[in-house]
Parts: sequence; C-alpha cells; structure tokens
Amino acid sequence: MRSAFFGLNVAARGLYSAQRNLDIINHNINNVNTPGYSRQLGVQTASRPMPLLNGTGMLGTGSEVVAINRVRDEFLDFKYWSENVSFGEWNIKAELLADMEVTFNEPSDSGFATILSDFFNALQELAKDPSSEAVRALVRQRGVTMAKYFNSLASHFEKLQADINYNIKTKVEEINSLAVQIQQLNRQIYISELDGNTANDLRDQRTLLVDKLSRIINIEANEIVVGKLPDGRDEKHFVITISGKALVNHFNVSKLEVYQRDESQRLNEEDIPNLYNIRWEDGNSIDIRSGELRGYLDIRDGNDGILGVDGKTKSPKYKGIPYYLRMLNEFVRTFAMAFNEGLDGTPGHADGYRLDSVTGDPPSDVRFFTIIGSDGNPISSSDFMSLGADINEIYKNITAKNFAVSLDIMEDLNAISCSGEAGEVGNIDNLNSLLKMRHNPHMFNEGAPEDFMKSLVATLGIDSQQAVRYRDNQEVIVKQIENRRLSVSGVLIDEEMANLVRYQHTYNACAKMITVLAEVYDTLINRMGIG
Repeated sequence: MRSAFFGLNVAARGLYSAQRNLDIINHNINNVNTPGYSRQLGVQTASRPMPLLNGTGMLGTGSEVVAINRVRDEFLDFKYWSENVSFGEWNIKAELLADMEVTFNEPSDSGFATILSDFFNALQELAKDPSSEAVRALVRQRGVTMAKYFNSLASHFEKLQADINYNIKTKVEEINSLAVQIQQLNRQIYISELDGNTANDLRDQRTLLVDKLSRIINIEANEIVVGKLPDGRDEKHFVITISGKALVNHFNVSKLEVYQRDESQRLNEEDIPNLYNIRWEDGNSIDIRSGELRGYLDIRDGNDGILGVDGKTKSPKYKGIPYYLRMLNEFVRTFAMAFNEGLDGTPGHADGYRLDSVTGDPPSDVRFFTIIGSDGNPISSSDFMSLGADINEIYKNITAKNFAVSLDIMEDLNAISCSGEAGEVGNIDNLNSLLKMRHNPHMFNEGAPEDFMKSLVATLGIDSQQAVRYRDNQEVIVKQIENRRLSVSGVLIDEEMANLVRYQHTYNACAKMITVLAEVYDTLINRMGIG
C-alpha cells in the first residue's frame, strides 16, 4: 500500500535530482579554466519502482543521481604521455643547440671567417714591409684576437655545460617532488574511494602531475588490480615506472639522486669537473631513454659515441658540447702545429728568422702560438716545447680554452719570423709559406682552416634544424592529442549553459508539481465535507 503522500515523495526526488545535476554543472562551470580538470557528469536513473498489489504493474517512484562520473578517455592519457616525453627531449635540444649556434656567431662580422681573414690580411700587409713595427703589432693583435675567439668559445661551452649540469640536478629534484605528490594523492584517492565513491577531483590532480612528469623522463603509468576489496570491488594500485623500475608504487616512492663524478668516472676529456651522474637512491643504475632529462644529458655529455677517458664507457651517440669542444681543440692543435712547425715540407714560423737576426744565426725556433700557463699568461716557446717527449704529445696540451700567442711574440715584435734567411730584413720567404697555410687543403680532412670551421658550424646548424623539426612535429602531435582530450574531458560553456537551462526547467517543474500536490492535499484534508 502506498503512502497518501507518495506523490510528494516522487516530486521531491525529482527536485533533489535536478538540484544535484545543477550542483554538478555549477562545479564544471567554476573549473572551466582549471588546468587538468575533467568534466563531471551526473548519472541519473529511475529509482526503484513500487509494485502495486492489484497486479496492475509497477508504479515509478521518481529519479535519483546514483553516481558522478569523471569524463575521461584513459587511452588518450596514455597516448599523451608517450608522445609528450619525446616532445620534452627535442624541445630541450632545440633550445640548447640554438644557444650553441649563437656562441659561434656565424656568419657575422665578428665570426671565425672574419677573424681568420683579418689575421692573414695582417700577415699580407707585413709582407709589404716586414720591418714595420706598426704592422708587426697588428699581426700580433690579430693573432691574439683569433686566440681569444677560441678561448671565448670554449668558456661559453663550459659555462653552458655547467648550467645544464645544474638543470639536471633541478630536474631530478622535480621528479622526486612530483613522485611524492603523486604518492600522497594515491593515499587520498584510495581512502576516499573505499566507500565506493570516485575521487574525481583528486584523480584530475594526479593526472596533471603525471602530465608534467611525462615531459621530463620516460615513464609508464598504470592502475593495476592487486586484489579484491571487502565489498567485492577490484582493489587497484597506481604505479609509475621508469625503464621497468617503480618510481611510485601506490603508497611507496623510490627516489632518484645525483652524485658527482670523480676523476675516474669522467666521461670525456673535454668535460668540466664535478658533473652529475643520476641513479636510484638505492644505488642502482637508471636507464633514461627520453624526456627533458635525456635532452640535457645528450647535450651535456654527447661526444658522438666515442669511448670515455676510462676506455670503456661510451658517451651518448649525439653531438653535444664535448663533441664541439673536441672539434675546437682539434682545430687549434692542428692549426698551431702547422703554423708553428710547417706542413708537408712547407716551413713553419719556427723555421724562419727574427727581424734582428744577423748572418749566420740559426732559425728563430719561436712558436707563434703556445698556451696560457697556470699564472694566466702565455708561456714561451721553450717552455711549451718542454711539455712532451714528441711533437704530438706537446701539441696535445693545446686546447681551445688555453690557446694563446706565445710569450716570445707578446714581449718582442722582432720575434715574428718572416725571413727565410738570417740577416735579410726584406726577405719574406718564410712569411709567404705562412700565408699559404690559409688555403692549404691538406691541413684538415675537411680541407683548409675555413673549410674545417664551416663544416663544424654547418654540422651544428643541421643538428639544430633537425631538433627544431622533430620538436615542431612532436608539438603538433601532442597538441592534437591534447585537443582530443579536451574535446572529451574539457568543459564547454555552451553545453553547460544548455544543461543548466534544462535542469532549471526540471527543477521548476518538480517544484510546481509539489505546489499542485499541496493544493490537492489541502482540498482533500481541509475542504472535503464542507458544505
């Protein structure tokens, strides 16, 4: 037997259902600009009907909102994470390679081609008047400018390597911070959902953190079933792994750490000291395959896959800072050796004679280029030649960072050796040999000095363009997936406003139904039998 006030109960249920849906719409509209928010949708069903005793059927009892669902496509989340990691890697590489291109500053009025031209043009001027002190001073200054160009390049690259090293440490700290936040959300979500509810907003927060994490390092995120809850529902744990090892295992976190390399762990001869390696806090190694962290590591350590100083460890198969430093070192060593000692039977600077030489004097044995000593000043030719047992060992001491005009030249302009014979001031045979160095196609595998540097700058340009192209392609893919996610999960104001009007009318209709029933009951109770 149904209650005399059954109609009021049905109308009240409709009122409550409409109000609950309006509350959900209100929440959606309030979070239209909240990052990572997923639109929520009330699941409304007809409430349990009442059977009638006379067998005429089941009488409906109204409606109820049985769940509030988070509108989300998990496949799109997994797709986004798998593509976002590649975008993070190439975005970092594109930015850092662009910084390296600026360091070379080619082509420009202050780039290598201009500096090399100025140096050999000064030598050409000296050929016109070998005894001119002013032109000799110009030659020395142009040599110093060229040396400082390489010093500056090396310093900029080392500074960039130090900055990247710091960024690697920062990124590891960010990974650990995100992992802890995800772990805390896992706990809150688990507790909140024990009674069968779904912690929609907490899940949105967790997904947003995973989005950020997916750009930094290669992760896999899954919610796995580990058993059954007392009410029969699946018990699920949220797990994030990096190359197979769990970073977050539901309530547990395995953190990463950085530690400074000692000299035996130094990967490249060109590396600055105290660079960071990355490992798990328990001491196990980690395989970082992609993401922003991979981008930083490739640029910081990449030396085209050559063996490290230990003869075993290989650098990343990528042309990063150590590679370009190695190429710059190779250039200054080869160029200095050719200019000082000669090449293919052609005399070098050390084979010429000083301006103040007299007949019978031996060749000057002065090296135009040496290195900067420990005191910060160029060393002399004699000190330089005592640095090794053979010529190759000696010139291996030259790097782009310590490349310098020798102390002999800096202290005495007469030491610039132009003459091919002692005591002949106007003789420029040796100077002509030095001038030929500029276009000597046998100095480098790539050809003349300018060819070597052009090839190096071109390689950097190609790598940079490739990184930009990959970055742009990945950005398009990531944005496409993100737009698809938004089309599924995003809040559309027009749609919410339409639903708002719909449920407002429903609410008003239910309220009107209550008013009508109230009048019916008033007539039934208070007015029947009154004549």
